[in-house]
Amino acid sequence: MNKRVRVIVSGFVLLVLLLSLGACSSKSSSGSAGGKNEIVFWNPFTGPDGKNMKAMVDAYNKTNPKYKVKNISLAEGDMYAKIPTVVNSKRNIPDLNIVHAERIKQFVDKDMLVPMDDYLSKYPDIKAENYIKAGWDIGSLNNKRYSVPLDVHSFVMYYNKDLVKKYAPNALDDNIVTYDEIKAAGAKAKKDKIIAMPVTWMKPTFLSVYSQMGGSITSDGTQPTLDTDKAADTLKLYNDMVKSGITNKDGQDAGQTFKSGKAIFYPEGIWMQNDVKTAKNLNWGMTNFPQLSDDKNKMVNWSSSHQFVLLKNPERDKKKTEGVMKFIDWVKDNSLPWAEAGQNPAALATLDNPDYQKMPQSFLVKDATEQKSLKIFDYKYNGYVSEQLDKIGNDTVFGKLDIHKALKSAQKTVEDKIAQDK
Repeated sequence: MNKRVRVIVSGFVLLVLLLSLGACSSKSSSGSAGGKNEIVFWNPFTGPDGKNMKAMVDAYNKTNPKYKVKNISLAEGDMYAKIPTVVNSKRNIPDLNIVHAERIKQFVDKDMLVPMDDYLSKYPDIKAENYIKAGWDIGSLNNKRYSVPLDVHSFVMYYNKDLVKKYAPNALDDNIVTYDEIKAAGAKAKKDKIIAMPVTWMKPTFLSVYSQMGGSITSDGTQPTLDTDKAADTLKLYNDMVKSGITNKDGQDAGQTFKSGKAIFYPEGIWMQNDVKTAKNLNWGMTNFPQLSDDKNKMVNWSSSHQFVLLKNPERDKKKTEGVMKFIDWVKDNSLPWAEAGQNPAALATLDNPDYQKMPQSFLVKDATEQKSLKIFDYKYNGYVSEQLDKIGNDTVFGKLDIHKALKSAQKTVEDKIAQDK
């Protein structure tokens, strides 16, 4: 090859290389994570419910929309770690995201979410009266709508129908089981080596009882209020039941205790019903979380909600985002598979489905008073409080930590984290 030819070839190779690098650079600097006609949808549904969400996305894509949805389920911790990274870098931002309701206030304060109002103007049926109030209200901040609810999932109580008949025959007459009734049933069943109920997830347990006692996790929306007499009384209620021998012992599997017929009651999330169904020969039902009072107007059922949000993206495509809204609108009318995952869809359209009417968790939605009992703890720093309740809950109840010292430490830890966050 002569010198002139070598120069021409070398120049051509260099040109190809520069073009390819330019293409790669253009692709990696794009704000959106998806392709031109693809909606990238991040969610934390990595458990069994992930199959139900995938089925819903597949069903939507079969309607042949212009923008098809790409379902990406991430481990919850990983997803929440990725969100600020992609938003701050302005690269690879998903077109649609699911976040928990308790995260929305903090995300809005950090300028990480885009209001949906303009996009929703074309979908008049996505409005308050078509959704469960607790799920809908959480997405409205500063007179702007930042989210649309997928569901409202609650922490309730399962019960063994045969054991209730034997040890607490009238406890469910009003569909409210009080702590006094639980204690009385436990005392009767003790001789038969049956417990009243196991200690389960203490975060929603604490928040529900603390609220019933008139407590609040914040006094002004910023400062936490964990180190209080009412908070101590909440933990002492459970510590006293442990001491009386009507609960499981520390380390005993709560779910297995109930499924094996050794517990009368079982506080757990509505999303756990598919696990309860695996128990052979267990005649079970579902009711409200235990209450201090039998007054229905004072009921508190801890709840949370998965919410559709739009992460801030300076390169957000308007047409594609309209496609996102079309998907959210479709979900509103096609949420039965999500109910089959053990959830309560937030869209009230599902109420008209006779299959949903038969599902045990639907009692929380069918009755207006029950709906009012669904309490979402939307404190801006709820995440910090949750970490501490998960840390001290079981250890205080089972006597490993002093209640007052633990609450004082939790209060200080949350205060310190808030100070660092400012």
